[in-house]
Amino acid sequence: MTSDHIVPGRTAGHLLAGLCAVVLCACGGGGDITATNGAGGGDSSTSMATGAASTAGVRCNDSHNAFNSTPSVNAISTASWSCTGTARVLSANGVPDHEVGTFPNPGNPNTVSAQVLPPVAYTLSPTATSTVSNIAMRATGYLLNGVKIDAGTGGSCNDSGSSCSLIGNAGRWSIEALGQQSFNFGTDGSNAHVQPDGAYHYHGMPEGFITKLGKGRAVTLVGWAADGFPVYARYGYSVAGDASSAIKTIQGSFQVKATPDPNRPATSLYPMGTFRQDYAYVAGSGDLDECNGRTGVTPEFPAGIYHYYATDTYPYFQRCVKGRL
Repeated sequence: MTSDHIVPGRTAGHLLAGLCAVVLCACGGGGDITATNGAGGGDSSTSMATGAASTAGVRCNDSHNAFNSTPSVNAISTASWSCTGTARVLSANGVPDHEVGTFPNPGNPNTVSAQVLPPVAYTLSPTATSTVSNIAMRATGYLLNGVKIDAGTGGSCNDSGSSCSLIGNAGRWSIEALGQQSFNFGTDGSNAHVQPDGAYHYHGMPEGFITKLGKGRAVTLVGWAADGFPVYARYGYSVAGDASSAIKTIQGSFQVKATPDPNRPATSLYPMGTFRQDYAYVAGSGDLDECNGRTGVTPEFPAGIYHYYATDTYPYFQRCVKGRL
């Protein structure tokens, strides 16, 4: 089965909105480095302290085993995090533990099913570096419920925009799952959908899981990144190093570019924000660095640690990691 579907002219986006009902939608392209535009310097909230940290003893016994009665699931969700002397190990079946949307659906023809995860063992002593590491074609982390973070997609277009596919990455313009209206990836209220192998996974804010945790407006640990550093969702301290400062909604530091890149499909076909390449990292414009992380204190790490965030705007989850792999 080909991953390309050629559609002419301006109707491409509209026809492709239903393409996944015919072909299998896949994501892939897990990590990426987005074009940067370093305007201005970082501040105390975006600066990053390099060096090793320890996460030993923190949430080393997270586990659940419960039946998810959501009609699209109807299966047991299991996940168990445990710590050895050096690693945080996940054993899970990848089935979400919260209410999910309807799958299959017009934008996503796949059915949620239990997974056999590849070995997941993250270091208990992550080392922050100044180097960006891209993680292609694999999860950039897992939530505490054992569901993977995979914010990128396998969708792309050619330069003219006349040939686009939601799978395959054949074109050089990478389609975003969220924040655009031209293509329908069939994501649910938790900004997640299902790959052809049945793997439910998050592209953005995991609303169902956050609701299940029930912490409200609080600094909330939701998972672990592939480099061993923690992942939080939406809220953080307004002063990164001060746990007594007000809770705020954490903002990423990517902005939609004012001018399209050369040879991009016409904005009359696909408005800015449709493609990954439409975004630029602008240091200091938000709270986070180019991997959606910052160094600061959290409830689990009162002495401070580098950590990532799920945010309501691009890149939604970390697309790269700063820790040593």
